[in-house]
Amino acid sequence: MISKRRLVAGLAATAGTAAFVRSTAAQSPRISNGELRGSIDAGAHGVTPGGGQTTRRNLERLLADAAARNMPVYLPPGDYPISSLNLPDGTRLIGIAGATRLVHSGNGALLRAQNARRIELSGLILDGADQPPGGDEAAVAFFRGVADLVIENCEVANAGRTGLHLEACGGRISRNRISRIVEYGLYAVNSANLSVTENTVSDCGNGGILIHRWEKGTDGTILSGNRIARTGASNGGTGQYGNAINLYRANDVIVSGNHISDSAFSAIRANSASNAMISGNHCTTSGETAIYAEFSFEGAMIAGNLVDGAANGISVVNFNEGGRLATVANNIVRNLRLGGPYTIEDPIFGVGISAEADTAVTGNVVENAPHSGLAFGFGPYLRNVTATGNIVRDAGVGCVVTVVEGAGDAIIANNIFQGAKRGAIVGYRWREASTGDLAKDGAERFSHLTIEGNRVG
Repeated sequence: MISKRRLVAGLAATAGTAAFVRSTAAQSPRISNGELRGSIDAGAHGVTPGGGQTTRRNLERLLADAAARNMPVYLPPGDYPISSLNLPDGTRLIGIAGATRLVHSGNGALLRAQNARRIELSGLILDGADQPPGGDEAAVAFFRGVADLVIENCEVANAGRTGLHLEACGGRISRNRISRIVEYGLYAVNSANLSVTENTVSDCGNGGILIHRWEKGTDGTILSGNRIARTGASNGGTGQYGNAINLYRANDVIVSGNHISDSAFSAIRANSASNAMISGNHCTTSGETAIYAEFSFEGAMIAGNLVDGAANGISVVNFNEGGRLATVANNIVRNLRLGGPYTIEDPIFGVGISAEADTAVTGNVVENAPHSGLAFGFGPYLRNVTATGNIVRDAGVGCVVTVVEGAGDAIIANNIFQGAKRGAIVGYRWREASTGDLAKDGAERFSHLTIEGNRVG
């Protein structure tokens, strides 16, 4: 049994305890958002929105101190006009996505880092303020020799030149938004173990994501799950600019599962890039060739892609420059057109799939290709091409194949050609048709060709 006296005493003790807790809380320092994150709150160390060069100096000192202690720095919401911010090795800078904005305000890059083991940026807006970086800097953010660079959940916008510039870096560029860029969204050269995944890249003046090397060699970058839209070619040219994804001299790169639309030239262009795997990409409204493997490459696997709307669909060419060895399988290519983004150099547009050397073309579906559904070889540049099990509907010519002296072997077998207006299989001498329909008769005249088992409707 609890007596009234004991109950009153207990209530009094409870009230006293509550009063003590309130008193203690009132005397304790307030816990900041940064401390809740286990990081150093930059606002408590003289880093304030609108603080100018004082903010830059304070932030540089704070980042150096935090990096020495292996601690992240939390940058509260607000606009921070800043330029030439140097990030020391071990930097971990965290903001609030969509609210913490670093705005370019002077010469040089907005921020830069070089010769570091690890740099991490998260939840920041890097705003180039629509002005060129100045000096020799090429981008809003410049990184050189960072072994493990992590940029995630950030925005890079309004760049007067390039958004992100990476030299000899590895790491992960993931889940960022890159938009309104004068030059390139992301330019990465001489990468090592770099992953570029799940980013949204849009409205770039001359290119989306570029993976290059100064000299041809192993690169190993993975580009996967990115959305790339509205890539322009402000500098013109015939393919140097205007590509959503561009590989140059970079071997052993995987390009998979990307959604690409409205590219001035190619959705995916691999130039002198060996062992490229290009699979499962969705490519719509390309100004020139949607998927391109060109010049001195050896090895290209192009499989399971969808191309809808382009001047040419898929090209695996330039045997004259050493381009060879590929498979082109299980792709859908449709709705091509005869016009392209330039008229110089007498281009050929309206071709579904073209190949020249040591290439198997199988299981593809091509529809609405006004020049030709398939095209094999050019002049004497043809060797070891097979075309089997493909379906071509509504094409000018079902399949064009070179019959110029010196051309190598090709097998065109067990395909379906329906609605080929100028013939199912026609021999060409360079750019001009020179035979009748070889699917019906006359193929025996050309010892380098095996044509059999095709169905023509």
